[in-house]
Amino acid sequence: MSAENSATRATTGPAETHAPGPPRPAPASHPAAPPALAAPAGPPALPALPPLHCLRRLEPGPPRLGALPTGTPVWLVSRHADVRQVLTDPRLGRAPLYAPEAPPLTLTPNLLDNPEGMLNLDGVDHQRLRRTVQRAFTPRAIARWRPWVASVVEALLDELIDQGSPADIIAAYTRPLPVAVISRLMGLDGLDGKRLAHWSDHALSTTAHSTESVRVAMEEFAGFGAGLIAERRAAPGDDLVSGLLAAARESGGITERQLVSLVIGLVVAGHETTMTMLGNALVYLLSDGREAWHRLASDEQSAAVATEQLLRGVPLGDGDALPGLFRRAVEEVEIGGVVIPAGSVVAADTTTANHDPEVFTRDLLTELFSPLAAPMYTFGAGPHHCLGAWLARMELELALHRLARRLPALRLVGPTDSIDWRRGLLTRSPNTLQVAW
Repeated sequence: MSAENSATRATTGPAETHAPGPPRPAPASHPAAPPALAAPAGPPALPALPPLHCLRRLEPGPPRLGALPTGTPVWLVSRHADVRQVLTDPRLGRAPLYAPEAPPLTLTPNLLDNPEGMLNLDGVDHQRLRRTVQRAFTPRAIARWRPWVASVVEALLDELIDQGSPADIIAAYTRPLPVAVISRLMGLDGLDGKRLAHWSDHALSTTAHSTESVRVAMEEFAGFGAGLIAERRAAPGDDLVSGLLAAARESGGITERQLVSLVIGLVVAGHETTMTMLGNALVYLLSDGREAWHRLASDEQSAAVATEQLLRGVPLGDGDALPGLFRRAVEEVEIGGVVIPAGSVVAADTTTANHDPEVFTRDLLTELFSPLAAPMYTFGAGPHHCLGAWLARMELELALHRLARRLPALRLVGPTDSIDWRRGLLTRSPNTLQVAW
């Protein structure tokens, strides 16, 4: 689907014509009026973007050589089996991406670029940091949160319905839900939602913000994280931050900078993925997937299966700046019959792998309520599999099921090509989404 709009020009009918003749001077008593000044031009209209479920994807095939916006060569890996190899093979790591001689990956730095962050560590160093928080995100631990999350969902739906139709579903539902959940999990009562949105947008910026504004915002965000850590050291509580500090003391070897990076990373990742996925899932379900809406309301099990398929079928972003999950080869490695030289940057294209026709044989709508034919890679795989995957799943299941049950007539107010999108970030989701019922 094309993302461009064709310009149109309104006309009122054929132009009038006059017989040619000499020009007539204006009467002396009525001097000619000065030419009208043109109205100042406003900012150019941004081109319409297609919904994420409508993006054109590469055909899966052998690894192919491309280039990042920085000019850095990158091997694009797209077949389901090949992507799994990239994400699980120890010869392909995250830490080498940030070695002193490593080529640049992004034009503007973002939260993912911190060499000391958990995402960019491998082996023992990565496991030491991951163990400080992983017990809070096991399926059993997340299940204990389910009744409370369900109560938050119902409260937000009560407020949405009381507000009346039409309404902005993003402001009223898809944004406040994951923010409330991560705030409760981390003990962030009273967190300013606007500050969090400011930090998150800068943390994930590709072109939306300048390098300097990202740097300033990340310094502020790190200061917030450091202050939070100091508070919980002085007065520990029953929250994720206090728990990871206790685990860090027990394991040892974790620096203060790593703790700050982990805390602010959890704040962003703890709400951004769910907010993005929920907004984009609703765009799909209230447009091309509308016929599935009533079944989604039928029971939580159907919603759970549909959530897995939506996570597989609707990507989190366009992939322009981040064409996949990056790794770097520490030695020569063969992937899909192609030899990748040592030192090469490799991008595991999880979006294309999630649609590999050798594995997933039908379209999203047909498969929506069928169990996955194979693992999907939206949350990655291997050592760096997303810690918050089970939390995101649970929030999405409850949010979609109960929204469909409470508002069976929910519909989009306008066409999808008029959606106001968050742009210039690693992820893309609606800024606003007007709905009615």
